[in-house]
Amino acid sequence: MCGRYATSRSNADLSALFEATDDSDGLEPDYNVAPTDPVPIVRVSQSAGARVLNTARWGLVPAWAKDPKVGARMINARVETVATSNAFAQSFARRRCLVPADGWYEWVRTGDNKQPYFMTLGEDEPCVFAGLWTVWGKDEGRLLTCSIITTPAVDDLALIHDRMPLLLPRDRWDAWLTADPDPGLLAPTPSSHVARLELRPVGSRVGDVRNDGPDLVAKVPAPPLRSSDVEPIDLTLF
Repeated sequence: MCGRYATSRSNADLSALFEATDDSDGLEPDYNVAPTDPVPIVRVSQSAGARVLNTARWGLVPAWAKDPKVGARMINARVETVATSNAFAQSFARRRCLVPADGWYEWVRTGDNKQPYFMTLGEDEPCVFAGLWTVWGKDEGRLLTCSIITTPAVDDLALIHDRMPLLLPRDRWDAWLTADPDPGLLAPTPSSHVARLELRPVGSRVGDVRNDGPDLVAKVPAPPLRSSDVEPIDLTLF
């Protein structure tokens, strides 16, 4: 699953990278994004038909929800059910987005310790998650919200957790945003792309959502990951 991640690029950098018009609320670096936080997304404007950069609340709130608090439980959508789920199917069909990130965190238990890891492509290239968006409410109460697609973990990522975000290489961005809904859109991330990820052990401060700053993604010493003694942990804090 993806329950915490980092995003530090400016709205100017993101709008240039994705060739998108900046319609965000202004973006501040956040090295400890948690559910219901504001995050950048890139989507296609339904009126203009062009890419736009927006700020959305992480945790999709379906149109039928009576309270936006339900979004805290909707931060992830599984590839296995996203096309049929009552909460996500309409967004998968018509409202897909890209969710840029520096990388994401997961925790594993090694013996008596909980070691956080940061999965990243490095400073020069973002991780781009397949996402969904929708709008909840009316008038002044309108709320743009989003969710991140998750898929079974592959290759070395399976040592960290049994799920991972669906990462989209650049050559899949346009289809994800504009193509007709099709199971092929949910194809696994290519192993060649996953192999470029760094599985970076980081310090325990990231476990508290009140902490922020670039030190959270700094590498710390840690024993090598071994499948025989690693137990994944879901440490999503709301």
